Amino acid sequence: MKKLIFVVAAFLLCACNPEREGMDFLVKYMPEADRVRLESGDSEFKAMLESNVRYAYRAREEFAWTRDLPKEIFLNEVLPYASLDETREDWRPTLYAIFAPRVKGAPTMRAAIDSVNRHIAEDVAVDYNTAREKANQSPSESMRTHMASCTGLSILLVDALRSVGIPARFAGTPAWHDNRGNHSWVEVWLPAQANTSGENGGQWYFTEYYPDAEGLDRAWFLADAAQADPNDPEHAIYAISYKPAGDRFPFHWDDGSVAAFGAENVTQRYIDVWRALTSARVEAGTHVPVRLIMYRDKSSEGTSEGRVAVNVDVFRGSEQMGGGRTSDALKDMNDVLTFQLEKNRAYTFRYWDDAGTPHELTLNLGDTPETVVAYLN
Repeated sequence: MKKLIFVVAAFLLCACNPEREGMDFLVKYMPEADRVRLESGDSEFKAMLESNVRYAYRAREEFAWTRDLPKEIFLNEVLPYASLDETREDWRPTLYAIFAPRVKGAPTMRAAIDSVNRHIAEDVAVDYNTAREKANQSPSESMRTHMASCTGLSILLVDALRSVGIPARFAGTPAWHDNRGNHSWVEVWLPAQANTSGENGGQWYFTEYYPDAEGLDRAWFLADAAQADPNDPEHAIYAISYKPAGDRFPFHWDDGSVAAFGAENVTQRYIDVWRALTSARVEAGTHVPVRLIMYRDKSSEGTSEGRVAVNVDVFRGSEQMGGGRTSDALKDMNDVLTFQLEKNRAYTFRYWDDAGTPHELTLNLGDTPETVVAYLN
């Protein structure tokens, strides 16, 4: 290890000590596949590491919010050159050139986060598309094709934020609690003086490539994330860590290389955020519960054996407000899929029958709780 660090440090002989410390950190915790490239004398990979370190410390000097970061947060959440097993590339110069002007006048880290998040889709011309080449695309791969999965979009947003010295990390779940698929998003760290105190004098919040209009810790998937089980690896919520963190994120494409990155099980925080939000909405009187019961057909309505489990998404206009899975015949009759929805709004519930035919139900919600009955056939 000492020999390897010495070889890499040769690229930084003229650099200041903090940069040497940053390189040492990256080498110490890098995935085995990257270590093999380094030990083999891969000049392209070494040049990428050098550029990554220089641009990260440039942000550390340039932006007040980065200068004020605890060292451990900077090293693990700003400095890393990758989030997962995406193609290794020198993305920092490109993304810095795009987003440094966006945050130049930002008075706080929170304002800088909002600026990057609000403009990233137009600035890099990348949108969600299932026709993307692969799930774990690098920034240049997504920008070249102008499309990405939620994983690719999350990698791109993490790197955009890190390029301007904002602590960010990849987060998500291998599968929702009802097995409706997986999802990926981003977490950002804010210091205690701007928010409530937490780990390392600050706190993690979640956001997405397409941010919720209400800001951080708000997203269409929060209700689903709150139903995750921290003790079930396939249905928990994880945040990626460059250095070991005692857990791993079981990606569906993982061949073992992703396991080289640590992961923190953060499920309970999402449960707590949802509970607090729900309580606040009930107390404020702005939302009411809407229950949705799905039966096989109209003739089976009202019977336990007639209930079927179906994935349902709820929209307000084009904006998805949440999703879930209805209860089947094996569940208690009082176990009903429930959404907390804003009063006096119109909503659309979408689902598919056994033949793959889409169905929609529209609800003009008033100011009282509602129960929606739907039929699969």
